[in-house]
Amino acid sequence: MKKDDFNIMSNIKIIETLKADLLCVIGNFFKILTKGSNVAQDAILSCISGAIIILYILADRLGYSFISVDEEVKNKLKVGIIEEDEIEKDGKDLSRLYNHLKERE
Repeated sequence: MKKDDFNIMSNIKIIETLKADLLCVIGNFFKILTKGSNVAQDAILSCISGAIIILYILADRLGYSFISVDEEVKNKLKVGIIEEDEIEKDGKDLSRLYNHLKERE
């Protein structure tokens, strides 16, 4: 077996593991939310941050840079703001997130 073949197989295994991990994190997130509003805030934050980390690493393993993911997120936010998405109309959530991402630059 060639070294390149091993790297491809290893990468596929990691991608499959990341996909399974993402499903578990999302499942845990939904389970936590069913327990009501008094659940541990740390558990909710842990699920959200874990999903974001997994998605960034998954994107990287699929050939997308972290910067390209960030740029795509900002582009989608801009479109939602311009088109006055329902979430934007209700609380300016898209604008707040877009501004947060712009401030990090």
